[in-house]
Amino acid sequence: MGPLRAVASLGGIGFLRPAPGTWGSAAVLPIALLPAWAALVAALVFTLAGYWAVARLPEAAADPGWVVVDEAAGQSLALAAASGWIGVALAFALFRAFDILKPGPVGWADRRKGAFGVMADDVIAGAMAAAILLILAALGLA
Repeated sequence: MGPLRAVASLGGIGFLRPAPGTWGSAAVLPIALLPAWAALVAALVFTLAGYWAVARLPEAAADPGWVVVDEAAGQSLALAAASGWIGVALAFALFRAFDILKPGPVGWADRRKGAFGVMADDVIAGAMAAAILLILAALGLA
C-alpha cells in the first residue's frame, strides 16, 4: 500500500468490513483522552492530510468506502467538544448520524466533487455534532 492509500484509508482501517466509516470513526476515539486542543489539532491534521491524499488518488475522488480519513477528521472535531464518557458516546453517535443521514449542509458538501466534497461533508458533520455538544454542555445537560 502506497502512502496516499495509507493516509486515505487510515493505514488500512478503511478496508475493514462491514461499515468502514464506523471503523474509521472508532479508530480515533482514543483522542478523547487528550485535551480538546489536541483533538482540534488532530482534526486539522486529518483534514489537511486527507485532502492531500484524496486529491492525488483519482479513485478516491468518488469517495469509495475505503476512504475513511474524512471520518477521522470529522470525528476528531466532534470529540473536541466532548466531556466525559457520555459526551464521547454522544459525539460518536451524533457524528455517525450526521455522516450517514447527511442533513442540510452535510448533504450539500457531500454533493461537491473531488477532494473537497470527500472531506467537507465529514468536517461539517463533526462541526454540527460539536455544536450540539457545546449547547448541551451550556445547558448543563452533557
